[in-house]
Amino acid sequence: MWIGKRVRFKRITDRNKMICVPMDHGVSSGPIKGIERIYETIRKVEEGGATAIIVHKGIIRNLKDPPNLGIIVHLSGSTSLGTKPNFKVQVGSVEEAIYLGADAVSVHINIGGENEPEMLEKIGGIADACDAYGLPLVAMMYARGRNIKDPYNPSTVAHVTRIGGELGADIVKTTYTGNPETFRKVVESSPVPVVIAGGPKMETEREVFEMVEGAMEAGAIGVTFGRNVFQHEKPEAMLKALRTIIMDKTGVDEALEVFKNESKR
Repeated sequence: MWIGKRVRFKRITDRNKMICVPMDHGVSSGPIKGIERIYETIRKVEEGGATAIIVHKGIIRNLKDPPNLGIIVHLSGSTSLGTKPNFKVQVGSVEEAIYLGADAVSVHINIGGENEPEMLEKIGGIADACDAYGLPLVAMMYARGRNIKDPYNPSTVAHVTRIGGELGADIVKTTYTGNPETFRKVVESSPVPVVIAGGPKMETEREVFEMVEGAMEAGAIGVTFGRNVFQHEKPEAMLKALRTIIMDKTGVDEALEVFKNESKR
């Protein structure tokens, strides 16, 4: 990784670990619970100890004060109102992200559908621009489309993850396969660091923490959790508990104790 990317990589991580909260859902799903007042949520996420957030350019343009964490500008978009919600198109540029003060950019790529070729072309071009400007690229790589029978299949997830690394991403966000043994194969076959997506909001904190513990055991460098953080009643407490697993390698029970104590504040 070149010097510019290394400098900015440190701004979106802590001790080379990532606890990122994506909040780009306003384009795809609208002002859903937890991000209706997004600037309040950003403040809570900052207080909880996240290393970075992912937002669209308009959110950055209207920030009153820069948060004390890494800023990743999302360059992909589609909506649940359209006819092709899985077809992510480019909605911003690397140059614009730099102008806005971004520390990195992210793209969302779905593999397995009819619009896969266009999305592969986009990630390739964005990766080239990121290399030219020394900006890290986070690729959200998912198996989604009519050719995908099981999006959690370890071989499929490993393939999708590998595509992100092969096409120039510096960090790949992907689906957790369900256990450390199968996910370790995903991580080991990736040329770049891997973080896991949170997916839909889970029922209990223990479920979330167990998934994180398994991913870290498999070699992931962290998480990019949206709904399981910003839709929680205590997002700051969730983040502080996640930090203990990711940064301090504590177990699930210890993380639950931290969550319990922080929730009382």
